[in-house]
Amino acid sequence: MRAVVTVIGRDREGIIARVSAALYKKNINILDIAQNVLRDVFAMIMLIDLTKSTASINEIKEDLDAVGEELGTKILVMHEDIFDAMHKI
Repeated sequence: MRAVVTVIGRDREGIIARVSAALYKKNINILDIAQNVLRDVFAMIMLIDLTKSTASINEIKEDLDAVGEELGTKILVMHEDIFDAMHKI
């Protein structure tokens, strides 16, 4: 089971580290990551593997929402099936 995580906000130190640490605590593997900074706007997309995690997608969303609040960013988590269905329409 895989999901897509997007992070958007003002660039600051520690965004990747903090998001990665939160995923690590839930036993979630990062399969791929792309990030860019446009002037002072940080944007990142991650493809994550939920196979070994016992956390529900809702628990993961709640944890990453809290991380986003701490960092001043917006973090969205979407199951890969939903992501794929949205982009086929």
